[in-house]
Amino acid sequence: MNYRLAPDEVAYIVNNARAKVFIVGPEFVPVLDAVAGKLEHTTHTIVIGGEDHPHLDYAAWMDAASETPPDVEIATSDVFVQLYSSGTTGLPKGVMLTHDNFLSGLPMVKDAWDVDESSVLMVAMPMYHVAGNVLTVCAVHEGITGVIAREPDPTLIARAIEAHRVTHVFLVPVLLQFMQLIPEVAEADLSSLRLLLYGASPISEDVLRGAMRMLPNSAFMQVYGLTETTGAITMLPPEDHDPDGPNTHRLRSAGLPNAVTELKIVDPATGNEQPVGEVGEILCRTPQNMQGYWEMPEATSSALPEGGWFRTGDVGYLDEDGYLYMHDRVKDMIISGGENIYPAEIENVLMSHPDITDCAVIGVPHEKWGETPKAIVVMSADVPEQAVIDFCRERLAHFKCPSSVERRDEIPRNPTGKILKRDLRAPYWEGHDRAVH
Repeated sequence: MNYRLAPDEVAYIVNNARAKVFIVGPEFVPVLDAVAGKLEHTTHTIVIGGEDHPHLDYAAWMDAASETPPDVEIATSDVFVQLYSSGTTGLPKGVMLTHDNFLSGLPMVKDAWDVDESSVLMVAMPMYHVAGNVLTVCAVHEGITGVIAREPDPTLIARAIEAHRVTHVFLVPVLLQFMQLIPEVAEADLSSLRLLLYGASPISEDVLRGAMRMLPNSAFMQVYGLTETTGAITMLPPEDHDPDGPNTHRLRSAGLPNAVTELKIVDPATGNEQPVGEVGEILCRTPQNMQGYWEMPEATSSALPEGGWFRTGDVGYLDEDGYLYMHDRVKDMIISGGENIYPAEIENVLMSHPDITDCAVIGVPHEKWGETPKAIVVMSADVPEQAVIDFCRERLAHFKCPSSVERRDEIPRNPTGKILKRDLRAPYWEGHDRAVH
């Protein structure tokens, strides 16, 4: 459960999942008290530790249980984990992942990540996120030490890497970005890291190159995947992370599909497969694809068309070598004067500006063009709006460039680092019956 949700959001997910047992830590008793009367299917509300609460104590509940394992037959096709989507486009959806989904991907980890009995894997992602969930299961599956980071705090993560001699870690780009700016991180001994995996949101080349300078002895690997695909389905291997090599353009890619995954690019409107190099929606066929969305047959059939394919909702293209390049989410695409504009392309340019430390690009209403890109930026210096626009115009076609720039102290993100673009768009589309023109 996302611990940052409001009580009503917590109640919605627990009820939607029909959870009979709901377990919380002592610091979340106030949330549990607030929702207890709203839980429709929950027969056991349990607190791990804590005092002066009316709920079951976890240790006492466990001690009272029979030592005989329950007589239950489990099929590998049964749902093992039901994770809820982040809900940035509406109510969260329960993504049903089976034992088979996990078992199709986990065996590849040992060789791809060079895992052995000495490996120490840090779980620095929340376990309600597919990355944190799969990483946790991975540590158990491989029988290696797992180190859990309670908060996505760059300094605490760096100190834990040093203290536990962590060899493998997955970090989202925003954490990599912040780690480069914090003196305490620079002071930590991170030399034990053998592999740094990154993904879950786009990364700018500047942030990636800075991270590689920060960790010169660590191999880097980008992974791309979704909750619906039980995590990673592509991988940009360490050998493609040479910033001075002959294939530096691959640093902008999400890599190659894993051994059990096929990719194809289709026109979102027609479903026709696109030729090499042409942008379209990314579809994948893999045994890692979810069983479906819990109690949402229409959404399931839309996401899982015939032939075993899954519609990712992401936009990108495949090059002649089979590398996947991301452009954006379908829903984030801006259509200005009939031209399709992908915010990630603009954001990558903005992040190369020496005085911009974070950014997001959204579509806002425009009387003439229908909608137009707007840049929301965090700056380390006072840069005029027109100077930012001109900076983009030197690097992009003019129709792609932001027509306005707004400076903010921070960019709103969910706990996994994804920008909350719906929240950013909302005030600009207030009074409109739809958020597109």
